[in-house]
Amino acid sequence: METRINLPQSEMPKAWYNALPDLPTPLAPPLDPVTKQPLTPEALEPIFAKALIAQEMSPERWIPIPEPVLDVYRLYRPTPLVRAKRLEEAIGSKCRIYYKNESVSPAGSHKPNTSIPQVYYNKREGVRRLSTETGAGQWGTALSFACSQFDMACTVYMVKVSYEQKPYRKILINTYGGEIFASPSEQTNSGRAMLAKDPNCKGSLGLAISEAVEDAATHADTNYTLGSVLNHVLLHQSIVGLETEQQLKMIGEKPDYLVACVGGGSNFGGLVLPFLPRKLAGENITFVAAEPRACPTLTRGAYRYDYGDMARLTPLMKMHTLGHAFMPAPIHAGGLRYHGDAPIVCNLMAEGLVDARAYYQKECFEAAQLFLKTEGFLPAPETGHAIMSAIDVAKTAKPGSTVVFLYSGHGMLDLASYDAFLRGDLTNFELPQSDIDQALLDCPTID
Repeated sequence: METRINLPQSEMPKAWYNALPDLPTPLAPPLDPVTKQPLTPEALEPIFAKALIAQEMSPERWIPIPEPVLDVYRLYRPTPLVRAKRLEEAIGSKCRIYYKNESVSPAGSHKPNTSIPQVYYNKREGVRRLSTETGAGQWGTALSFACSQFDMACTVYMVKVSYEQKPYRKILINTYGGEIFASPSEQTNSGRAMLAKDPNCKGSLGLAISEAVEDAATHADTNYTLGSVLNHVLLHQSIVGLETEQQLKMIGEKPDYLVACVGGGSNFGGLVLPFLPRKLAGENITFVAAEPRACPTLTRGAYRYDYGDMARLTPLMKMHTLGHAFMPAPIHAGGLRYHGDAPIVCNLMAEGLVDARAYYQKECFEAAQLFLKTEGFLPAPETGHAIMSAIDVAKTAKPGSTVVFLYSGHGMLDLASYDAFLRGDLTNFELPQSDIDQALLDCPTID
């Protein structure tokens, strides 16, 4: 039996899919953080490339992929779709389980799918340096890789708890030529203010975003980049779902369940959004979003306008949120510790088109270990949530169903996390409702 479905490189998609025109309910507009009025494109120009701003708001269903971007994509794309036959047997599944393997990229995750075009468009507009934040380090690694391909400088603010847990991320980012700081840092006013308040602060994605945005806003030669959440990021990631759709067609399969982990929403959106037109047309496809119980944004967050960062520098977006002041527990799936989620994903969640499920970190590490023992590859802790959810789905789905999950990244730089798991040092954490209620008090009230 063929277990690996490879799409010929000549058939790699040449355009990204934009879900905005197909949303059942139009996306609520981003708001200016000061005036609370709908944001104009010009307001974003100090920190974003104009081409990316245009994509953020584009009404076009298809956006051509520039040839220089395709040229770098060809280093690793198309990525394989793999039948997880040994995993099926281990859990006694009567479903077929496939995974789209994005860990084969140079950076080891799906993140280069958007870092490459973001760097390309900024380079084309004369930007010298890019600043960004990173949680577990996958995005920071991907951006430093992409900057190396287009000869640009790169500055990364990494959430301190992950910076300490994953020291080899720093080495890899430095080797690509980027610089990296643990957030909160002494580099920015946002970082210094937090350190003055709490010298032992372990950081959050919201705080790291504040530092990266401030860096870009205070340096004329620097723009800001984001690895998740925004519309243009999900647009770039759509190449994942587009390839998956072609690969399933090659073997005569139709997906019944599409499963991915959710932190900010980029890998989940990238997998499921190209299937949205089919779902809206009546095809029975379930979109399953897996997140940590320690940061249950979709399952327990409020759907309302909130800032994307702790310092309130970013536009207000309507999304499921735990509150921009939320400080997450130091779980090892650092890429899933964001207080909000992509507005597009949240829009679909509010429409009842997404099934969100939350899991404890220990059960996700157990699922990741099972995958390692059966399929042979070590998943990132974030990917372990998708594996856990795929197993969960496969055990209860109708026999003969097809389950496809996104293997968003490998765990070769997360061995310290696995060491903690094997020693029995990991604990399960479920966010108390009182913490959510308290954090939401700081959210603005928008009529």
